Amino acid sequence: MCRVLVLEFFIDNVNVEEFKGKRVLEVGSKYLNGSVRPFIESFLGPKEYIGVDVEPGKFVDIVIPVEKLSDYFGPESFDVVISTETIEHVRDWRTAINTMKGMLRPNGYIFITTVGRGFPYHGYPNDFWRYELDDMRKIFSDFDVLVLKRDIECGTLLKAKKPSIWKPRDLSNIALYSMLTGGRTANIPDITDMASSRRLALRVLNSDYGLLLPGTILEFLIKRFAT
Repeated sequence: MCRVLVLEFFIDNVNVEEFKGKRVLEVGSKYLNGSVRPFIESFLGPKEYIGVDVEPGKFVDIVIPVEKLSDYFGPESFDVVISTETIEHVRDWRTAINTMKGMLRPNGYIFITTVGRGFPYHGYPNDFWRYELDDMRKIFSDFDVLVLKRDIECGTLLKAKKPSIWKPRDLSNIALYSMLTGGRTANIPDITDMASSRRLALRVLNSDYGLLLPGTILEFLIKRFAT
């Protein structure tokens, strides 16, 4: 996925030498409403560009979950890792981000765009998290953060460089804002019974985000859990 402001972020913050002749991995590459791939391949001259996603589609070269990337390619296999508008949809965000960090060679670049609080619910098929600037600073405190900013649509935009000597940061104590619980949490609870499901659905319905849900989802939640 890719918003117009994400394309602008790449145009403004990439250099040819970061991509020319390099091996590039895009995580969550399926084309839905845009992609940075044509821009990078046409103007920046990478040696190889591989797009991966959990389901097939345009710009998906390999269907594979993020946690299997290291086994498939081997660690430190890429010079650049890109993920646009994807990590908010990944329940186990720690594994996803740690895997992407590990796929980078020393002095490689990572570009991540996601969304922060204020961005509406958008399930493809799920929408779990919101990332604030302070969250991204903590998550990437083991990298050299080169660009970190918000855009006018509440998007969170990051460019960072992997140090030549890298010591992974422990992410276990970082809590993010959860779209499911309506507050910050380290982990989303496993919903295994109707009582828990009803409590969670009511929290969503009574939050500001309840008004932003698509009509079909809102109707389902009301009929299933709120009556």
